[in-house]
Amino acid sequence: MSKRTKRSMIVLLSVVVLFVLLVSVLFTASGVFKKAKYLDPWKRDYAGQFEDPRLQLAAYGLLAANGHNMQPWKIRLDKQNPLKLSLYTDHTRLALETDPLARQTLVSQGTFLEYLKVAGEQLGYQTEIKLFPDGEYDEQNLSESMDQKAVADITLTKTAPQVNPLFDYLFLPDTNRMAYKPDPLTPEQTAQLKQINDDKDLTLTLLEDSASIQKLGAYGVEGTNIETGLARMNDESARIFRSNEYQKNKYRYGFSFEGQGTTGVKKHLLQGMITLFPSFNNEKASTKLAVQAAREAADHSPAYALIVSKDNSRTSQVKAGMLYSRLILAGHEEGLVMQPLSQVLEEYPEMKEPYTRIHKEYAPGGGTIQLLVRVGQPTQDTPLSMRREVTDLIAD
Repeated sequence: MSKRTKRSMIVLLSVVVLFVLLVSVLFTASGVFKKAKYLDPWKRDYAGQFEDPRLQLAAYGLLAANGHNMQPWKIRLDKQNPLKLSLYTDHTRLALETDPLARQTLVSQGTFLEYLKVAGEQLGYQTEIKLFPDGEYDEQNLSESMDQKAVADITLTKTAPQVNPLFDYLFLPDTNRMAYKPDPLTPEQTAQLKQINDDKDLTLTLLEDSASIQKLGAYGVEGTNIETGLARMNDESARIFRSNEYQKNKYRYGFSFEGQGTTGVKKHLLQGMITLFPSFNNEKASTKLAVQAAREAADHSPAYALIVSKDNSRTSQVKAGMLYSRLILAGHEEGLVMQPLSQVLEEYPEMKEPYTRIHKEYAPGGGTIQLLVRVGQPTQDTPLSMRREVTDLIAD
Protein backbone atom coordinates (compact mmCIF):
# COMPACT_ATOMS: atom_id res chain seq x y z
CA MET A 1 0.00 0.00 0.00
CA SER A 2 1.41 3.37 -1.01
CA LYS A 3 2.01 6.21 1.48
CA ARG A 4 -0.59 8.31 -0.36
CA THR A 5 -3.21 5.58 0.01
CA LYS A 6 -2.40 5.21 3.71
CA ARG A 7 -2.74 8.96 4.25
CA SER A 8 -6.07 8.98 2.42
CA MET A 9 -7.37 6.14 4.57
CA ILE A 10 -6.22 7.87 7.75
CA VAL A 11 -7.93 11.10 6.69
CA LEU A 12 -11.13 9.23 5.78
CA LEU A 13 -11.08 7.31 9.07
CA SER A 14 -10.53 10.55 10.99
CA VAL A 15 -13.48 12.17 9.25
CA VAL A 16 -15.69 9.17 10.04
CA VAL A 17 -14.59 9.18 13.70
CA LEU A 18 -15.23 12.93 13.99
CA PHE A 19 -18.64 12.54 12.38
CA VAL A 20 -19.58 9.72 14.75
CA LEU A 21 -18.37 11.77 17.72
CA LEU A 22 -20.35 14.81 16.55
CA VAL A 23 -23.53 12.79 16.10
CA SER A 24 -22.99 11.17 19.52
CA VAL A 25 -22.59 14.57 21.15
CA LEU A 26 -25.73 15.90 19.44
CA PHE A 27 -27.79 12.85 20.39
CA THR A 28 -26.57 13.00 23.97
CA ALA A 29 -27.44 16.69 24.21
CA SER A 30 -30.86 15.87 22.76
CA GLY A 31 -31.48 13.27 25.47
CA VAL A 32 -32.02 10.41 23.05
CA PHE A 33 -31.70 7.81 25.80
CA LYS A 34 -34.11 9.53 28.19
CA LYS A 35 -37.49 7.87 28.70
CA ALA A 36 -40.23 10.15 27.37
CA LYS A 37 -42.23 10.37 30.60
CA TYR A 38 -44.11 13.32 29.13
CA LEU A 39 -45.93 10.85 26.86
CA ASP A 40 -47.08 8.51 29.65
CA PRO A 41 -50.59 10.03 29.89
CA TRP A 42 -51.24 8.97 26.29
CA LYS A 43 -50.93 5.29 27.21
CA ARG A 44 -54.27 3.52 27.22
CA ASP A 45 -53.64 2.04 30.65
CA TYR A 46 -52.50 5.31 32.24
CA ALA A 47 -55.86 6.23 33.78
CA GLY A 48 -56.31 2.72 35.17
CA GLN A 49 -53.61 3.21 37.80
CA PHE A 50 -55.96 5.49 39.77
CA GLU A 51 -58.72 4.08 41.94
CA ASP A 52 -60.59 7.38 42.15
CA PRO A 53 -62.94 7.58 39.12
CA ARG A 54 -62.60 11.37 39.16
CA LEU A 55 -58.88 11.08 38.52
CA GLN A 56 -59.47 8.42 35.90
CA LEU A 57 -61.75 10.72 33.91
CA ALA A 58 -59.52 13.75 34.44
CA ALA A 59 -56.64 11.71 32.99
CA TYR A 60 -58.60 11.44 29.76
CA GLY A 61 -59.52 15.13 29.86
CA LEU A 62 -55.81 15.87 30.05
CA LEU A 63 -55.42 14.65 26.46
CA ALA A 64 -57.66 17.37 25.04
CA ALA A 65 -56.58 20.15 22.70
CA ASN A 66 -55.52 23.33 24.48
CA GLY A 67 -54.10 26.68 23.54
CA HIS A 68 -50.29 26.77 23.25
CA ASN A 69 -50.24 23.40 25.07
CA MET A 70 -50.34 25.29 28.37
CA GLN A 71 -52.74 22.72 29.89
CA PRO A 72 -54.41 25.43 32.01
CA TRP A 73 -56.50 23.04 34.08
CA LYS A 74 -56.87 22.71 37.81
CA ILE A 75 -59.22 20.29 39.56
CA ARG A 76 -60.55 20.19 43.09
CA LEU A 77 -61.86 16.89 44.40
CA ASP A 78 -64.90 17.27 46.63
CA LYS A 79 -64.04 16.02 50.12
CA GLN A 80 -67.62 15.06 50.99
CA ASN A 81 -68.77 13.55 47.71
CA PRO A 82 -66.37 10.98 46.18
CA LEU A 83 -68.13 11.34 42.82
CA LYS A 84 -67.84 15.10 42.48
CA LEU A 85 -65.03 17.34 41.24
CA SER A 86 -64.70 20.92 40.06
CA LEU A 87 -62.68 22.29 37.16
CA TYR A 88 -60.87 25.61 37.57
CA THR A 89 -58.68 27.70 35.30
CA ASP A 90 -55.06 27.75 36.41
CA HIS A 91 -54.26 31.46 36.15
CA THR A 92 -50.53 30.72 36.32
CA ARG A 93 -50.82 29.09 32.88
CA LEU A 94 -52.12 32.00 30.85
CA ALA A 95 -50.48 33.10 27.58
CA LEU A 96 -50.98 36.78 28.28
CA GLU A 97 -49.37 38.11 25.09
CA THR A 98 -51.17 36.00 22.48
CA ASP A 99 -54.32 35.50 24.57
CA PRO A 100 -54.62 38.66 26.66
CA LEU A 101 -58.33 38.20 27.38
CA ALA A 102 -57.91 34.47 28.18
CA ARG A 103 -60.54 33.55 25.60
CA GLN A 104 -58.51 30.68 24.17
CA THR A 105 -57.81 29.52 27.71
CA LEU A 106 -61.53 29.24 28.43
CA VAL A 107 -62.08 27.40 25.15
CA SER A 108 -59.46 24.96 26.43
CA GLN A 109 -61.57 24.35 29.55
CA GLY A 110 -64.36 23.18 27.27
CA THR A 111 -62.15 20.77 25.34
CA PHE A 112 -61.15 19.14 28.65
CA LEU A 113 -64.78 18.77 29.76
CA GLU A 114 -65.87 17.08 26.54
CA TYR A 115 -63.04 14.53 26.65
CA LEU A 116 -63.93 13.79 30.27
CA LYS A 117 -67.57 13.34 29.27
CA VAL A 118 -66.77 10.92 26.43
CA ALA A 119 -64.52 8.88 28.74
CA GLY A 120 -67.26 8.82 31.37
CA GLU A 121 -69.72 7.16 29.01
CA GLN A 122 -67.15 4.51 28.10
CA LEU A 123 -66.23 3.79 31.72
CA GLY A 124 -69.80 3.78 32.98
CA TYR A 125 -70.26 7.23 34.49
CA GLN A 126 -72.91 9.75 33.59
CA THR A 127 -71.38 13.21 33.90
CA GLU A 128 -73.57 16.09 34.99
CA ILE A 129 -71.69 19.27 34.08
CA LYS A 130 -72.82 22.59 35.52
CA LEU A 131 -70.94 25.53 34.03
CA PHE A 132 -69.94 28.43 36.28
CA PRO A 133 -71.98 27.32 39.31
CA ASP A 134 -70.97 30.47 41.19
CA GLY A 135 -71.35 32.80 38.22
CA GLU A 136 -68.86 33.98 35.63
CA TYR A 137 -65.59 35.72 36.43
CA ASP A 138 -65.06 39.20 37.76
CA GLU A 139 -63.18 40.49 34.72
CA GLN A 140 -61.60 43.32 36.74
CA ASN A 141 -59.95 40.78 39.06
CA LEU A 142 -59.52 37.91 36.66
CA SER A 143 -56.69 35.90 38.26
CA GLU A 144 -58.29 36.01 41.69
CA SER A 145 -61.68 35.17 40.21
CA MET A 146 -60.23 32.16 38.38
CA ASP A 147 -59.03 30.81 41.71
CA GLN A 148 -62.34 31.39 43.44
CA LYS A 149 -64.90 30.44 40.79
CA ALA A 150 -65.13 27.04 39.17
CA VAL A 151 -65.50 26.74 35.43
CA ALA A 152 -67.63 23.67 36.07
CA ASP A 153 -68.89 21.36 38.76
CA ILE A 154 -68.92 17.76 37.56
CA THR A 155 -71.01 15.16 39.35
CA LEU A 156 -70.66 11.52 38.36
CA THR A 157 -73.36 8.87 38.54
CA LYS A 158 -72.41 5.21 38.16
CA THR A 159 -74.20 3.61 35.23
CA ALA A 160 -73.67 0.68 32.92
CA PRO A 161 -70.68 1.25 30.62
CA GLN A 162 -71.67 2.22 27.09
CA VAL A 163 -69.45 1.84 24.08
CA ASN A 164 -68.74 5.34 22.82
CA PRO A 165 -67.42 5.15 19.25
CA LEU A 166 -65.41 8.33 19.86
CA PHE A 167 -63.50 6.98 22.87
CA ASP A 168 -60.68 5.34 20.90
CA TYR A 169 -59.93 8.65 19.19
CA LEU A 170 -59.05 10.35 22.50
CA PHE A 171 -55.60 8.83 22.12
CA LEU A 172 -54.82 10.45 18.77
CA PRO A 173 -53.09 13.84 18.39
CA ASP A 174 -55.60 16.67 18.30
CA THR A 175 -53.67 18.88 15.86
CA ASN A 176 -52.01 18.14 12.52
CA ARG A 177 -50.13 21.14 11.07
CA MET A 178 -48.89 19.34 7.98
CA ALA A 179 -50.15 19.61 4.40
CA TYR A 180 -53.48 17.87 3.79
CA LYS A 181 -54.53 15.83 0.77
CA PRO A 182 -56.35 17.82 -1.94
CA ASP A 183 -59.35 15.48 -1.80
CA PRO A 184 -62.56 17.32 -0.85
CA LEU A 185 -64.63 16.06 2.03
CA THR A 186 -67.18 13.48 0.99
CA PRO A 187 -70.88 14.29 1.47
CA GLU A 188 -70.94 11.64 4.21
CA GLN A 189 -68.01 13.24 6.05
CA THR A 190 -69.57 16.69 5.82
CA ALA A 191 -72.91 15.39 7.09
CA GLN A 192 -71.30 13.58 10.02
CA LEU A 193 -69.40 16.67 11.12
CA LYS A 194 -72.37 19.00 10.80
CA GLN A 195 -74.67 16.83 12.89
CA ILE A 196 -72.52 16.96 16.04
CA ASN A 197 -73.72 20.43 17.05
CA ASP A 198 -76.83 20.43 19.21
CA ASP A 199 -76.25 23.78 20.92
CA LYS A 200 -78.60 26.52 19.72
CA ASP A 201 -76.17 29.21 20.89
CA LEU A 202 -73.36 27.93 18.66
CA THR A 203 -73.03 27.66 14.91
CA LEU A 204 -70.78 25.13 13.21
CA THR A 205 -70.13 25.91 9.55
CA LEU A 206 -68.07 23.92 7.05
CA LEU A 207 -66.68 25.88 4.11
CA GLU A 208 -65.44 23.91 1.11
CA ASP A 209 -65.84 26.26 -1.87
CA SER A 210 -62.66 27.49 -3.52
CA ALA A 211 -63.30 31.17 -2.74
CA SER A 212 -63.69 30.53 0.99
CA ILE A 213 -60.70 28.19 1.06
CA GLN A 214 -58.51 30.83 -0.56
CA LYS A 215 -59.81 33.63 1.66
CA LEU A 216 -59.53 31.74 4.95
CA GLY A 217 -56.10 30.44 4.03
CA ALA A 218 -55.02 34.03 3.43
CA TYR A 219 -56.32 34.97 6.89
CA GLY A 220 -54.18 32.22 8.37
CA VAL A 221 -51.06 33.54 6.64
CA GLU A 222 -51.88 37.16 7.51
CA GLY A 223 -52.37 36.35 11.17
CA THR A 224 -49.11 34.43 11.30
CA ASN A 225 -47.24 37.28 9.62
CA ILE A 226 -48.53 39.78 12.15
CA GLU A 227 -47.90 37.62 15.21
CA THR A 228 -44.42 36.49 14.25
CA GLY A 229 -43.49 40.10 13.52
CA LEU A 230 -43.99 41.04 17.18
CA ALA A 231 -41.02 40.50 19.48
CA ARG A 232 -43.15 40.03 22.60
CA MET A 233 -45.08 37.20 20.93
CA ASN A 234 -41.89 35.46 19.86
CA ASP A 235 -40.45 35.89 23.35
CA GLU A 236 -43.54 34.28 24.86
CA SER A 237 -43.26 31.30 22.51
CA ALA A 238 -39.52 30.98 23.18
CA ARG A 239 -40.16 30.81 26.94
CA ILE A 240 -42.27 27.70 26.55
CA PHE A 241 -40.20 26.00 23.84
CA ARG A 242 -38.66 22.74 25.08
CA SER A 243 -35.50 22.04 23.13
CA ASN A 244 -34.62 18.53 24.35
CA GLU A 245 -35.88 15.46 26.18
CA TYR A 246 -34.62 16.70 29.52
CA GLN A 247 -36.71 19.87 29.29
CA LYS A 248 -39.75 18.03 28.00
CA ASN A 249 -39.64 15.65 30.95
CA LYS A 250 -39.16 18.54 33.37
CA TYR A 251 -41.90 20.88 32.15
CA ARG A 252 -44.27 18.63 30.17
CA TYR A 253 -46.12 21.53 28.56
CA GLY A 254 -45.43 24.09 25.84
CA PHE A 255 -43.95 23.69 22.36
CA SER A 256 -41.37 21.32 20.88
CA PHE A 257 -40.14 20.16 17.48
CA GLU A 258 -42.85 17.49 17.41
CA GLY A 259 -45.41 20.24 16.84
CA GLN A 260 -44.12 20.61 13.28
CA GLY A 261 -44.11 16.86 12.69
CA THR A 262 -40.39 16.39 13.29
CA THR A 263 -39.52 12.94 14.64
CA GLY A 264 -36.77 10.33 14.74
CA VAL A 265 -33.17 11.08 13.87
CA LYS A 266 -33.97 14.55 12.51
CA LYS A 267 -35.67 15.53 15.76
CA HIS A 268 -32.70 14.48 17.88
CA LEU A 269 -30.21 16.18 15.59
CA LEU A 270 -32.19 19.43 15.77
CA GLN A 271 -32.66 19.15 19.52
CA GLY A 272 -28.97 18.54 19.99
CA MET A 273 -28.05 21.51 17.79
CA ILE A 274 -30.40 23.88 19.60
CA THR A 275 -29.27 22.64 23.00
CA LEU A 276 -25.59 23.11 22.23
CA PHE A 277 -26.02 26.24 20.11
CA PRO A 278 -29.17 28.09 21.31
CA SER A 279 -28.51 30.97 18.93
CA PHE A 280 -29.56 28.71 16.03
CA ASN A 281 -33.13 28.97 17.31
CA ASN A 282 -33.25 32.72 16.82
CA GLU A 283 -36.29 34.89 16.21
CA LYS A 284 -35.57 35.32 12.51
CA ALA A 285 -35.25 31.60 11.88
CA SER A 286 -38.37 30.65 13.86
CA THR A 287 -40.38 33.41 12.17
CA LYS A 288 -39.36 32.20 8.72
CA LEU A 289 -40.35 28.62 9.56
CA ALA A 290 -43.71 29.68 10.99
CA VAL A 291 -44.61 31.75 7.93
CA GLN A 292 -43.51 28.97 5.57
CA ALA A 293 -45.66 26.49 7.52
CA ALA A 294 -48.66 28.83 7.36
CA ARG A 295 -48.32 29.22 3.59
CA GLU A 296 -47.90 25.47 3.11
CA ALA A 297 -51.03 24.90 5.19
CA ALA A 298 -52.99 27.48 3.22
CA ASP A 299 -52.02 25.79 -0.04
CA HIS A 300 -53.06 22.35 1.20
CA SER A 301 -56.41 22.72 2.94
CA PRO A 302 -59.53 21.31 1.26
CA ALA A 303 -61.96 22.64 3.88
CA TYR A 304 -62.35 24.91 6.89
CA ALA A 305 -64.68 24.85 9.88
CA LEU A 306 -65.94 27.84 11.84
CA ILE A 307 -67.41 27.71 15.34
CA VAL A 308 -69.30 30.92 16.07
CA SER A 309 -71.06 31.82 19.31
CA LYS A 310 -73.90 34.32 19.68
CA ASP A 311 -71.95 36.23 22.31
CA ASN A 312 -68.46 36.13 23.80
CA SER A 313 -69.37 35.19 27.36
CA ARG A 314 -67.15 32.85 29.33
CA THR A 315 -69.90 30.24 29.14
CA SER A 316 -69.99 30.50 25.34
CA GLN A 317 -66.21 30.15 25.18
CA VAL A 318 -66.32 26.94 27.22
CA LYS A 319 -69.21 25.53 25.19
CA ALA A 320 -67.31 26.30 21.98
CA GLY A 321 -64.40 24.25 23.33
CA MET A 322 -66.70 21.34 24.06
CA LEU A 323 -68.03 21.48 20.51
CA TYR A 324 -64.50 21.65 19.15
CA SER A 325 -63.55 18.45 20.98
CA ARG A 326 -66.58 16.73 19.45
CA LEU A 327 -65.50 18.04 16.05
CA ILE A 328 -61.97 16.65 16.48
CA LEU A 329 -63.20 13.23 17.59
CA ALA A 330 -65.87 13.00 14.92
CA GLY A 331 -63.26 14.05 12.38
CA HIS A 332 -60.91 11.28 13.47
CA GLU A 333 -63.75 8.80 13.10
CA GLU A 334 -64.13 9.98 9.50
CA GLY A 335 -60.38 9.77 8.79
CA LEU A 336 -59.88 13.52 9.02
CA VAL A 337 -57.43 15.71 10.92
CA MET A 338 -57.57 19.36 11.94
CA GLN A 339 -55.59 22.43 12.89
CA PRO A 340 -56.99 25.55 14.57
CA LEU A 341 -55.75 28.82 13.09
CA SER A 342 -55.79 30.94 16.22
CA GLN A 343 -53.74 33.99 15.27
CA VAL A 344 -56.31 36.01 13.32
CA LEU A 345 -58.83 35.55 16.16
CA GLU A 346 -56.53 36.87 18.88
CA GLU A 347 -57.46 40.07 20.67
CA TYR A 348 -54.49 42.43 20.81
CA PRO A 349 -54.09 45.80 19.07
CA GLU A 350 -51.92 44.72 16.13
CA MET A 351 -54.48 42.05 15.15
CA LYS A 352 -57.52 44.33 15.38
CA GLU A 353 -57.85 45.08 11.66
CA PRO A 354 -57.95 41.48 10.30
CA TYR A 355 -59.91 40.37 13.41
CA THR A 356 -62.59 42.95 12.61
CA ARG A 357 -62.56 42.09 8.92
CA ILE A 358 -63.00 38.33 9.36
CA HIS A 359 -65.84 38.92 11.81
CA LYS A 360 -67.63 41.21 9.37
CA GLU A 361 -67.36 38.54 6.69
CA TYR A 362 -68.11 35.40 8.68
CA ALA A 363 -70.01 36.58 11.78
CA PRO A 364 -72.00 39.53 10.42
CA GLY A 365 -74.75 39.09 13.00
CA GLY A 366 -72.49 40.25 15.81
CA GLY A 367 -71.37 36.83 17.01
CA THR A 368 -67.84 35.81 17.94
CA ILE A 369 -65.73 33.41 15.90
CA GLN A 370 -64.33 31.17 18.60
CA LEU A 371 -62.49 28.79 16.27
CA LEU A 372 -61.23 28.77 12.69
CA VAL A 373 -60.08 25.26 11.79
CA ARG A 374 -58.38 23.58 8.83
CA VAL A 375 -59.95 20.22 7.96
CA GLY A 376 -58.73 17.47 5.66
CA GLN A 377 -57.15 14.07 5.20
CA PRO A 378 -53.57 13.81 6.48
CA THR A 379 -50.56 13.28 4.26
CA GLN A 380 -48.52 12.17 7.29
CA ASP A 381 -49.06 11.40 10.93
CA THR A 382 -48.16 13.92 13.58
CA PRO A 383 -46.47 13.03 16.89
CA LEU A 384 -48.09 13.20 20.30
CA SER A 385 -47.46 16.30 22.41
CA MET A 386 -46.31 16.66 26.00
CA ARG A 387 -48.74 16.10 28.86
CA ARG A 388 -48.38 16.63 32.59
CA GLU A 389 -49.23 14.06 35.24
CA VAL A 390 -52.93 14.24 36.09
CA THR A 391 -52.04 14.39 39.78
CA ASP A 392 -50.28 17.70 39.08
CA LEU A 393 -53.68 19.19 38.26
CA ILE A 394 -55.06 18.61 41.75
CA ALA A 395 -55.48 21.79 43.80
CA ASP A 396 -55.87 21.92 47.56
